[in-house]
Amino acid sequence: MNEEKYLKKKIGFWSLTALSLGGIIGSSWLFGAWQTAKLAGPAAITSWVIGGFVITLIALVYAELGSVKPESGGLGRYPLYSHGKMLATVTSFSIWLGYCATAPVESAGVIQYANQFWPGLYDAAKEQLTTTGIVASTVLMIFFVVVNYFGVKLFAVTNTIITAIKFVVPVLTIIAFFMTGFHSENYTSHGFAPNGFSAGLSAILTSGIFFAYTGFGNVVMMSGEVVKPKRNIPLALITSLVASTILYTLLQIVFIGAVPAEMLSNGWSGIKFDSPFANLALMANMVWLSWIITADAMISPTGSALTYTAGTSRHVFGMAKSGFIPSYFATVNKRFGVPTRALTLNFVIGLLFLFPLKSWSAIVAIVGAIGIFKYASACVTVMVFRRVGLSQNKGIPRMQIIAPLAFVFATLLIYWTNWSRVHLAIWGLVIGVAWYLVVHMINKNSSIEIIGGIYLVIYILMLVLISSIGNFGGRGLIPEPFMSLIVAALGGCFYYFAVYNGVWYMRKKGNIKELQDEITNAS
Repeated sequence: MNEEKYLKKKIGFWSLTALSLGGIIGSSWLFGAWQTAKLAGPAAITSWVIGGFVITLIALVYAELGSVKPESGGLGRYPLYSHGKMLATVTSFSIWLGYCATAPVESAGVIQYANQFWPGLYDAAKEQLTTTGIVASTVLMIFFVVVNYFGVKLFAVTNTIITAIKFVVPVLTIIAFFMTGFHSENYTSHGFAPNGFSAGLSAILTSGIFFAYTGFGNVVMMSGEVVKPKRNIPLALITSLVASTILYTLLQIVFIGAVPAEMLSNGWSGIKFDSPFANLALMANMVWLSWIITADAMISPTGSALTYTAGTSRHVFGMAKSGFIPSYFATVNKRFGVPTRALTLNFVIGLLFLFPLKSWSAIVAIVGAIGIFKYASACVTVMVFRRVGLSQNKGIPRMQIIAPLAFVFATLLIYWTNWSRVHLAIWGLVIGVAWYLVVHMINKNSSIEIIGGIYLVIYILMLVLISSIGNFGGRGLIPEPFMSLIVAALGGCFYYFAVYNGVWYMRKKGNIKELQDEITNAS
């Protein structure tokens, strides 16, 4: 815990907002509108709005947690305080793997677009990077580490500049397509929701929507280095998410209107592009815009990867403090104020994703399906903190409504995702629980650490049941919208059980006074 003092509080509101936007506006703006339209048609617009609304509720939860107890690596630390080691272990490793996957994904996206200038980096037939492309992507990942290595101040300045640049290009794209090449008949030619509204709901987790918005998590990861966290964290999160929701929704609107009518002969699922917006710009005779988008296709993913590289190193720092990995990685470089050992570890893990997968879409789907679980746990933790008196006067207004509502929507998003995707994520959680039980027995931890997180086990079993009998790849025993209403009701009831489970743990553990003292000393 003494290493925390070497982290430097140098991130203000604008840098923090840029940090969030930098994580949100990455490769998803280049591919997300296309992938979502293929699944949902014009109804994809509602997918971005719903996704933005849900993630904003979740971000408000983290805004309160970050204000109450600002802490680098907080995404994985908060479950430890409220429910113990089993929940924290499963949550931390799922966050870690998801974040480690992001840098190689964004790096691969940059190199794929670079293939236009340096042929031989990407094999279009196999839809994967070549050996040369993998080497180039690895070099780019090294660049991400180097920028972060030399201090939070250098990172904040670099990221702010990159974010400003890459925010301009999507806005320019929206304006250009509204003015030229917009086909309003595309909204009705095949129906607004050609595959039903259920397709739009499923797309939220699987087409890059949720993956895009979750870039806000880097703000929480670095909350221990924020100036005036009570003010700046909530303000930066709300500002960035509102701006990005508007941006992504407008991008989806112009994408649907820009697709030539002749390309829709086989429906929205039949549209094929290499570089969606750049291809559409060429079709509309906007060669200048195509070149700008292609250039930004290398800048935007780079900016996102920089923010995730920074955030993931803080998460590993928090995992090491919690005892989930060796304490060796809880060391902060005293000169630069950065957990440099964690940066190196994440680089190695990232390579393990890059070498075998080599695919943007495959990793996005996995990250989206499993990522929602960690956010659901935060919705419970924030109310546990309130119930035991930790929040004091640092709470967000109406959190007693926001937190359960966010948890219910998170549960619905899992249910709405096709069962073939959900069961992989759920099995990942089951393996995480099994791993903790092995460590639990080896370390001879107290049984309270299992009982404190028992709600997770029950929650997993509930999700398996409702997904297997539901209408999104399950048996479809109860028609919609009745099944979704049942899932929402179950999620609401289960939420209060999970809060009770956490309050019991904290009182039994006796860690409330210690946390209150830490919060008071940090104020």
